[in-house]
Amino acid sequence: MPSLTREDTTAGSGWAEDGGAESCGGGTREDGRGLVCALEMELTNRGLPSKMDCVSCDDLINRNCADSAEVSVPLSPTGKRATHMEGDDLCRLIDRKFLIEDKKRLCALALGTALVGILLMIIHAEICPFVYEPGSKVSLVINCSISLSTGCLLILILAFHYKDIRLFIIDHKEVDWRIAITGHRVLVITMELLVCIIHPVGSYWEVGLHANSSSAAPLCISSHQDKALVDMELLLSMLMFLRLYLVHRAILLHSKVLLSASYRSIGSLNNINFTFRFVLKVLMNKHPARVLLVFILLFWLTASWMLTLCERRTEALTTGQMDTALWLIAITFLTVGYGDVAPKTSCGKGVCLFTGVMGVACTAMLVAIVTEKLALNKGEKHVHFFMMDIQISKRIRHAAANVLRECWLLHRANLPKRSRNEHRRHQRCLLEAIRVFRHLRLKQRKLRDYVSEMVDLPKMQMIMCDLSANWNNSYRELEQRILFMEHKLDELTRCFQQTSELLSEVLRHREPEIR
Repeated sequence: MPSLTREDTTAGSGWAEDGGAESCGGGTREDGRGLVCALEMELTNRGLPSKMDCVSCDDLINRNCADSAEVSVPLSPTGKRATHMEGDDLCRLIDRKFLIEDKKRLCALALGTALVGILLMIIHAEICPFVYEPGSKVSLVINCSISLSTGCLLILILAFHYKDIRLFIIDHKEVDWRIAITGHRVLVITMELLVCIIHPVGSYWEVGLHANSSSAAPLCISSHQDKALVDMELLLSMLMFLRLYLVHRAILLHSKVLLSASYRSIGSLNNINFTFRFVLKVLMNKHPARVLLVFILLFWLTASWMLTLCERRTEALTTGQMDTALWLIAITFLTVGYGDVAPKTSCGKGVCLFTGVMGVACTAMLVAIVTEKLALNKGEKHVHFFMMDIQISKRIRHAAANVLRECWLLHRANLPKRSRNEHRRHQRCLLEAIRVFRHLRLKQRKLRDYVSEMVDLPKMQMIMCDLSANWNNSYRELEQRILFMEHKLDELTRCFQQTSELLSEVLRHREPEIR
């Protein structure tokens, strides 16, 4: 494996090397190392495109200032003298930043190459039935283009993992690169290469085709004698969609969550791993409807085309048309299933089965999103429950008044002149009023219990902080008053002392006169 050090690739680093060499050659050899490293740090802090690393800096100093006996310590941007360890950390941070940028760029290129290969595969499958002839080279050209894009994709995947290994080495302070080659990493790289290498290769086969064949060829190698090759071509074409796994890597590397320093700092303090799962949760929390809508549309179109590709081999061309496939995928995704259209092949049945499973999952997420959007927030809940409590309190007062009224009417019905029917009627009214009163009291108790369960802990914490701040302010004010009183007492003490001295002096002057 080649040496894992970054080479100078910009004009800024070259200018820094020339300046360092001229300084060393002009008689100031002991200041060469400090000048070069100071220039590198200054270029880095100003955001210039300098990619000079510690290794190249050390090589430059050893080459131009080998006979210097002293090594000067470079100055930091604040004017303090930086140690050699701080310089190494700075160089590692610079290398890490550029490696992350390279990973983002390589991931974007790999995703673009994968999408180009899938697009060429779709074109290859769509135009072959129309332009196919025994001597035609159109299919071979398109398939060669697919193979070329596959080769470029494999190179980009290897380059991405090479940058990832270099980043691992920098994060672990220049360890041996063999430590980064773990079994899990080798398995991941192998699986990615196997997934990305899959592409249709049917046009490379020398297949004896009948010129007078009247059957429309859904694939370029279609023939009555080549059913195995047709199945292989179909399987390879559909498995090319596995390259879309690169989408989650691109979303992760280009997300604002991963690029934000505040996110990373707070996440590291809380032991949060910034994986695609976390980024997807953040996106679903911020833009749930948009993310779900984009996913459903892309899945609908992809599954419809895959079903069309599967059903073209059958003689009944109803399910092999794109409009019919769109309708079948839609009703399967929504778990309706009218039964007017059904897949004929095993491949089409598998696509419909997978579509039904994804439809159930997306429906559950859609229900959760709608429920969250329709739910009341904390402020709305507090207002709603407060108004309900007021209304229930009014109804309780009316019910209590009704109980008292019915008790009075029942008392009046107990007089001898009243009839028994009126007495029973007021008894029934009293029991009904008591039942309503108890029901409203129970409803109010449940409402208040539910409100008490919704205690806002941050709000309580803010209230406690405000109380603590008020107590601190009161304590400071009391302390100031005590200090002011002490100051006044000191002044009074001084006044009493001065008064006593004046009195003693006056008495001392008046004593002879008294005698």
